[in-house]
Amino acid sequence: MNPIFIPDSTCRWDCVSLGEVMLRLDPGEGRIHTTRHFQVWEGGGEYNVARGLRRCFGLRAAVATALVDNPVGRLVEDLILQGGVDTALLQWIPYDGVGREARNGINFTERGFGSRAAAGCSDRGHTAISRVQPGDFDWEAVFGPMNGARWFHTGGIFAALSASSANVAAEAMDAAHLYSTPVSFDLNYRESLWKSIGGEAKAQEVNRELVRKVDLLLGNEEDFSAMLGVKIQGVGVDFAELPIAGYEAMLRQVAAAYPNLKLIASTLRTAHTAIRNSWGAVALYQNQIIHVPQRDIDILDRVGGGDSFASGLIYGLLAGKPIEWAVRCGVAHGALAMTTPGDTSMAALTEVERAMKGGSARITR
Repeated sequence: MNPIFIPDSTCRWDCVSLGEVMLRLDPGEGRIHTTRHFQVWEGGGEYNVARGLRRCFGLRAAVATALVDNPVGRLVEDLILQGGVDTALLQWIPYDGVGREARNGINFTERGFGSRAAAGCSDRGHTAISRVQPGDFDWEAVFGPMNGARWFHTGGIFAALSASSANVAAEAMDAAHLYSTPVSFDLNYRESLWKSIGGEAKAQEVNRELVRKVDLLLGNEEDFSAMLGVKIQGVGVDFAELPIAGYEAMLRQVAAAYPNLKLIASTLRTAHTAIRNSWGAVALYQNQIIHVPQRDIDILDRVGGGDSFASGLIYGLLAGKPIEWAVRCGVAHGALAMTTPGDTSMAALTEVERAMKGGSARITR
């Protein structure tokens, strides 16, 4: 496995993410089907990474996405702006009055508690970003000398949105590599997105091709199995036991199948209850296994924990830190992100560094 080389800081952006940004409706401690009030957040698997890099780690991040130009789209834009993510690559689609042609995605998510697991219900068909075609984004202008990016991130959620979205992702990856921009891809398997368009078989067909264009591949044991067809040995259907030897074999199998990969990382999560998980990670870099053992963490809202792991890991790489530091940063950032509501991180870098050092939860004042 070759090392990852990071472009210098003369680029306009430290990271560009490509994906959908939805409006999340959160019933708080209640249930979707009984609540009378929702709190709103913005969120999306690929976008969350960019926002984490901007708000927690202070880097320059942009999101390439599309929204319908109506009050809901403008609300999502306002939330993105509050997160400090550059909207220069946001494309506005005209509103036809009812959303027949294109609409903004909505994601209803309840957090879960105790034995009641977190649950989501997406309403995202025919959204603005799912309509994009190759050529709609000027990737030459994004990655070329006019602007430039030190990192590009996208994932399996975006690739599943439509027949054209995977082609747009491939086009962006090719342009990124043309200008030596590293590419990360989070497999992020979502059964709901694939079940009506071919299920796991179609997911594997699409993602096996995209992974051949990737430098950093992210996922968990379900993602690698469903999206690439690579099974892990010794893991039951409930994921109660996560044998590191099995993970190491799985990562090495993926590396052998895709020699273009430079870094492969998997989160380790055992859900004892909805609010008590064991959390850690394992990665393969330059044929070396890096393991951050699981430890029990308390959870307020688990959504976005994997995205925050990704942004913490990418930050470590962009900052020139050792790979062990970068993986531990990802684990700490993901754990902190799950202590606050919403999809995106509310952590500060000082809090991440404190958690990495094993800092206690005593009050800081």
